[in-house]
Amino acid sequence: MKYYLIAGEASGDLHGGRLIRELKKRQPQAHFRAWGGDFMQAQGAEIVRHYRDLAFMGFAEVVRNLPAIWRNFRFCESDLLAFRPDVVVLIDYPGFNMRLLPFLKKHGFRVVWYISPQLWAWKASRVVKIRRYVDQMLCILPFEPEWYARHAVQAQYVGHPLLDALHEFEPSNQFLADHQLVGGGYLALLPGSRTQEIRKILPAMLRTAARFPGYPVVVAGAPNQPADRYLDFEGIAPFTLVQGQTYDVLLHARAAMVTSGTATLETALAGCPLLVAYKGSALSYAIGKRLVKVPFISLVNLIAGRELVRECIQDACHPGPMGDELELLLHDEGRRGVLKQGFSTLRAQLGGVGASQRAAEAILGLGGGI
Repeated sequence: MKYYLIAGEASGDLHGGRLIRELKKRQPQAHFRAWGGDFMQAQGAEIVRHYRDLAFMGFAEVVRNLPAIWRNFRFCESDLLAFRPDVVVLIDYPGFNMRLLPFLKKHGFRVVWYISPQLWAWKASRVVKIRRYVDQMLCILPFEPEWYARHAVQAQYVGHPLLDALHEFEPSNQFLADHQLVGGGYLALLPGSRTQEIRKILPAMLRTAARFPGYPVVVAGAPNQPADRYLDFEGIAPFTLVQGQTYDVLLHARAAMVTSGTATLETALAGCPLLVAYKGSALSYAIGKRLVKVPFISLVNLIAGRELVRECIQDACHPGPMGDELELLLHDEGRRGVLKQGFSTLRAQLGGVGASQRAAEAILGLGGGI
């Protein structure tokens, strides 16, 4: 069996790597070729494009990088034809993967989409392409299968793979000592894995943290980013940079500021009080505000169905509003208690561990077995 996986972000690499591991348990001789990163590679995939070269944030950034995106698209088509996989597994990354669907259908590839694109948030009309071109849709959010059913698409809920990641996490006994963080109780900053996110959001996070000099600051850096990407901003406020140990960072933090994305859900499931920050270009935000059809941007609030965590978006991604919320997260036990209870309910909504295993079994059952 030959599998071709396409992911364009750090979270997709993580979830894709766990999926590969589960598929290999059932098909030890399977061959995996992928667009992904270090985690997929560690599970035995041959990486042909790394996600660090693929992540563009916002409409304006995409337009500026259209030539590179087009070259990647053409390379992907030729690589697929040369490799001829039995199954193509698309992992989120809708801006690229959605455009690839007609090509995949034309050339007879069987297509599984693992981690549904958030069509329910915007561009719901694109569900027609899912219905026409995708053989199997595997969802990780509990409300998604019902949404797809309303659009005549059969989708399967397999659970959220972050629960698998947290279940497998083994804390480092030396973490605090290694980073000279005696006692923990610091502020954790998760400024995202994209270069544009770090440049736009990390300065606001650091200026906010500077309002609370009694708390050390730890920046959880993405493993795909060079250290200098973060250290360029250390003149704003002192901090300790820790890369590739996000769960250890969250385990000992008093509170966190997190860029909107999968990391918000990771932080909540880890039980760490947080606020959500997001800031894009003015053009990207103006366009997005007109198109997005959901009341929240964070997965935490979308799954909870209410504003459980504070979202500091665009103009509110500023030390004033962020600092006011951080004051509550650090010192208001009532606010912290509400969040902890909400996070417990959130975890129950997502079900138990085993998402990667269920996804692998669903793929193997495609068409009565492959």
